[in-house]
Amino acid sequence: MELETPKNSLLYRDFESHPAAVVKCGRGIYLETEDGRTILDATSGAAVACLGYDNREVQTAVARQLMDLSYCHPGFYKAKVAEDLASFLVNSTHGLMSKAILCGSGSEAVEVAVKLAKTYFTHLRSPQPERTHFIARTGAWHGATLGALTLGDFKGRKDPFVDLIPQMASRVSACSTYRGLREGESEEAYVRRLAQELDDEFQKIGPHKVCAFVAETVGGSASGCAIPVPGYFPAMKAICAKYGALLILDEVMCGMGRTGTLHAWEQESIVPDIQTIGKGLGSGYGAISAVLVNANLINSLKASGKLFAHGQTYMAHPLAAAAALRVQQIIQEENLVANVCKMGDYLGQRLKSRLSSHPFVGDIRGRGLFWAIEFVVDKHSKKPFPTSLGINGKMHTRGMKKGYEIALFNANGTYDGYAGDHFLVCPPYIVTEAEVDDIVERVSRVIKDTFAGIVEPILKGQGLSGSR
Repeated sequence: MELETPKNSLLYRDFESHPAAVVKCGRGIYLETEDGRTILDATSGAAVACLGYDNREVQTAVARQLMDLSYCHPGFYKAKVAEDLASFLVNSTHGLMSKAILCGSGSEAVEVAVKLAKTYFTHLRSPQPERTHFIARTGAWHGATLGALTLGDFKGRKDPFVDLIPQMASRVSACSTYRGLREGESEEAYVRRLAQELDDEFQKIGPHKVCAFVAETVGGSASGCAIPVPGYFPAMKAICAKYGALLILDEVMCGMGRTGTLHAWEQESIVPDIQTIGKGLGSGYGAISAVLVNANLINSLKASGKLFAHGQTYMAHPLAAAAALRVQQIIQEENLVANVCKMGDYLGQRLKSRLSSHPFVGDIRGRGLFWAIEFVVDKHSKKPFPTSLGINGKMHTRGMKKGYEIALFNANGTYDGYAGDHFLVCPPYIVTEAEVDDIVERVSRVIKDTFAGIVEPILKGQGLSGSR
């Protein structure tokens, strides 16, 4: 029997359908499709394309590296460009982090961080092999590989694989003022409560069993840009220090300038033991991530005289390293982190001014060029829409349609891991004030028209009530 040739050979997430837009090229913060549309990429892809899509200097750097050396086995040889990138990253922390491991994806970086934390305790002069447990936070997303899924709490992505996941992590509350701060509670009291919760979790698990506390410095796609309150991370690090555990900060999404400093932890008055970075590291010009390691850990690991039992084929890949190094140099040379702060403040002000009064906009939160809009049925109760409505997906779908042409990073789960709709707005660092105005205008029309076409008829017909 002759088999029918599939129309689409590339397997997509839902098996049958596939993204509607075929992109033929990118220009600045815009993507041009084969059907003649120009889409404003208000999300930098997945918060990746921080320099936009046609930076000639980065393209040239990658082309030159391709002509010189496309690949070398990281276990056999050194690639100068990888060494240069690692030095750049270490220097960007003013030496507070002293080594960099270059990986291929954010999930991979998280896996390396977990393995490195475990290695640290087994290589101590008095080894602590029983430290195999990790404490993470509700609503977190740390990646799609099995180890990263263990730490994460994005239930729609995690639930299908729970039976495969190692049971080595537990969870405490995230720092999220919109969902977590109690009525009448001060931020100082909130921090004390969260610190006590972490302390209690150490006691519950057994302090001698906990390897590390893992957190996104600024919440990512699953939590919708949850911002830590002042004093939160110093309090969390103090609890870790009390019990001899490590602090791992996941900055794959929020780092490398996205939230207004090159490293998001620079705004939190702490230094992590281990840090993961990705996405904006290479701006999509190369598939790359990295793990940065505190000098104290490196000194301890060196003293052991033992090896780190880890290696992967595409670690320190020359092409990816060349792309990332030039990206980071351009961000520095053109002072783009300052533009992130300036345009980020403007974006936040414009979003709040335009949308705060909308009856179904519950919260608008963010830092730098990393903003989220969360939707609720009722502003007072913060009740989410039924998941069956698929509000966040409908927002994204409408945004991609002709007449709107704006990419929005949609997600769910901000309420309980399942319910709760939001999308992220995180444009490239090169965005201009005029482009921010355009983003806000298009976002406003997407929200208005989505609710008018779907939710309002349901409200009338089924009795759902929203604050008007």
